[in-house]
Amino acid sequence: MSFSTRYQEPPAPLPSESGLDIVDRVSEMCFGLFMALTFVGAVSTGLSGPDAGHTMLRAALGCNLAWGLADALMHLVNTLAGRGRRLSLVLAVKRAPDAASGIGIVREAMPPLIQSIMADVDLEPLRLNLVNLPRLPDGPRLHLHDVLWAARVFFIVVLSTFPVALPFVLLDDIPRALFVSRALTLAMLFAGGFALGRHAGLNAWLAGLGMTVLGVLLTMAIIALGG
Repeated sequence: MSFSTRYQEPPAPLPSESGLDIVDRVSEMCFGLFMALTFVGAVSTGLSGPDAGHTMLRAALGCNLAWGLADALMHLVNTLAGRGRRLSLVLAVKRAPDAASGIGIVREAMPPLIQSIMADVDLEPLRLNLVNLPRLPDGPRLHLHDVLWAARVFFIVVLSTFPVALPFVLLDDIPRALFVSRALTLAMLFAGGFALGRHAGLNAWLAGLGMTVLGVLLTMAIIALGG
């Protein structure tokens, strides 16, 4: 947790404010893939005819458009709520009756591991910085860059539709298109798991394999349910 000596909303997005880190991006991609994979598997057996592929693409795209919009709006809600919590923290520290109470408020806002290694003397400079902040906003608010990050969430979810649904447009054979669709989905899940593993300091290959296994299990569940 870090605070500047002036509390004002930054002109550019920070990772802790509203930006998407690697975990967010991969999570949104996997969410879009799972949504499209589930939808495609559920309706593919009921499609036939020369326009079946385009029907599948339109249906899957419509599904992820709706979920992408919902996810983007929730991203804005979470951003606003996070800023409200930070503003409340600063105000609570400013209004604390004494230094010990202010340090206690700062300590409670930190993760347990940080709490365990930080002494009160280490937290006092941070408390003083918060107390001496010269300018505070009237309340949490959203800015243009927040909307742009929410748009990225939306497009990640929506674009995840195409690797799953495009094979139905490019291939006339529905079973073959379904196989290609699932293979592309598993490949993307592996790539996402690999990226998450590297980011988290884990074995990237095992993380990619684990994400792929999750996709296989979901696919098996879809097939068992008739998709």
